[in-house]
Amino acid sequence: MMPELDTTWEPVARRRVLFICYLFPPVGGAGVQRPVKFVKYLHQFGWDVTVLTVENPSVPVFDESLLDDVPRQTVIRKASTLEPGYRHKARIARPEGVARSDVSGSARNSLLRGIKGALRGVAGVVLQPDPQILWFPAAASRALELLRATPHDIIFATAPPYSSFLLGSWLKRRVGLPLVLDYRDEWDLSSAYRENSKRDAISLFIQRRMQRSVLRAADGLVATTKASTEAIAQRAKRFGVDLPGICIYNGFDEADMECIQADNVSTLRHGGRLRMVYTGTLWNLTSVEPLVKAVKMLSRQDPGLMERLDLVFVGRKISHQLSLLEQLSSTGCRLELRDYCDHREALSVMESADVLCLLLSDVSGAERVVPAKLFEYLAMRREILAIMPKGESADIVTRYFPDSHFGVNNISGIADWIKERIERKGSGRLPSVADIGDISSFSRRCQAKQLSEYLNRFVPQAPERMPKRFRYG
Repeated sequence: MMPELDTTWEPVARRRVLFICYLFPPVGGAGVQRPVKFVKYLHQFGWDVTVLTVENPSVPVFDESLLDDVPRQTVIRKASTLEPGYRHKARIARPEGVARSDVSGSARNSLLRGIKGALRGVAGVVLQPDPQILWFPAAASRALELLRATPHDIIFATAPPYSSFLLGSWLKRRVGLPLVLDYRDEWDLSSAYRENSKRDAISLFIQRRMQRSVLRAADGLVATTKASTEAIAQRAKRFGVDLPGICIYNGFDEADMECIQADNVSTLRHGGRLRMVYTGTLWNLTSVEPLVKAVKMLSRQDPGLMERLDLVFVGRKISHQLSLLEQLSSTGCRLELRDYCDHREALSVMESADVLCLLLSDVSGAERVVPAKLFEYLAMRREILAIMPKGESADIVTRYFPDSHFGVNNISGIADWIKERIERKGSGRLPSVADIGDISSFSRRCQAKQLSEYLNRFVPQAPERMPKRFRYG
């Protein structure tokens, strides 16, 4: 039965938002940074936060250090998901060519592959838009409990996973609170490029209808790039909805930067070697192939330079990207591959760099993507080597580093740029980037202020009152 608003009213000094966020500390990864930083700073701008997240997240990485960013006054409530553990889920989802086998070609393994294939097929049709839909039942029940117990002014759902949007739209229709959708990635781009995403005709049809339902329920949308904001708003218009949208970029937290000790003697520390660092996942949308080709070209042209080059890659790597990196072993450069590490350690590795690498593949939609790490790279005051197609990311990079952007096919240009930096490092003449200009608009606190002002648009200013509770029959 639809809820009725209680006629008992009470004044409130502050507003409260229900944050629907599957990926929240202690879960780790780049996707957690945005919501946790919003939560960290929103209370400074008149908003209290209730976070609804998952009790038993089925995710590949955890980062306990991110819990330090959650203010004590934040209300966190959890609901269990019916998903299997991540290892089991990954084992089922692993493509046939990647599946491990003890006795290749045996009847037993053939049977197991057949079973896994059948499970993938069933899951692909049933678990729409993503496996996290198995969180929906318990999360919906928990959300209604929260809204009964404590008045809220607005619902804010962040995705991926996009099942969080389904939960938000269901709650909007159930209780009538305004709903704002936060697209950390565009739904269509995620479907096109993420590992194990569903691209079959049935899934695309189902998810298009889901997107239409979600956008029709929403009152506003937030996205991480200007181009994405416009693209999603245009899609909403095609569904008959004129949604006010706002771009709030990802950013850097000044408090995080203060924890990283500045180091002005990198030439001495690295013994004159140029240290290039990439942090983050290497996958379809961030292929390392152009950089590998450039280093291999440079090793053929001037093999002696390779002993003065360090390449460091920190983060998850899909198998194809790992194979590309292994090609560097024959070049003579010093290659360091690290798995995922917590955010603080990743920042320390960034700080140790002479050059920070930013990668985007030349695929459809990449022009609308701005990797979250870009803003922390800027805050590190290190030179950025950006290998990517023209687009919003390239525009931001060239605003601060006009000569550091190369298309993915400009292998010789990339090789020449690296060669010049190696030579400059050896002679102590690396470009100074201590003052690259004003980047304060990319601070997480500034962005939380942007979000607070946007949320205020959907909450009546006067009288500043709200229902004391929802009553469900």
